[in-house]
Amino acid sequence: MKVLASILVLALVAGCGGGSRYDRGDSGVVTRFSTGPISRACLSSDRKARNSRLCGCIQTVANGSLSGSDQRKAARFFRDPQRAMDVKMSKTASDDAFWERYERFAARSEQSCRGY
Repeated sequence: MKVLASILVLALVAGCGGGSRYDRGDSGVVTRFSTGPISRACLSSDRKARNSRLCGCIQTVANGSLSGSDQRKAARFFRDPQRAMDVKMSKTASDDAFWERYERFAARSEQSCRGY
């Protein structure tokens, strides 16, 4: 359960717009990194893998994948991983729909932000 919660927390990066910054990586490609609720939650978490590039990358994916309210809901998972499990196990239609969106977001984040 801790592994799932850790994956969920790292994958979660919700933001309601916020700012953005650009980074020219080793490959010379400019990548946009956003700030917002998920990025802030990610940076304030106690996860060893957290850093501004990873959290900003996840926020960028969130901006294109989740609504503002979905991002705020997902950002809460960083402080309370049990909340993620409660939503996943919930049988309400709205939680089921959110969880489907969240899983797509998590998969995109994992693919897009690997290596940060």
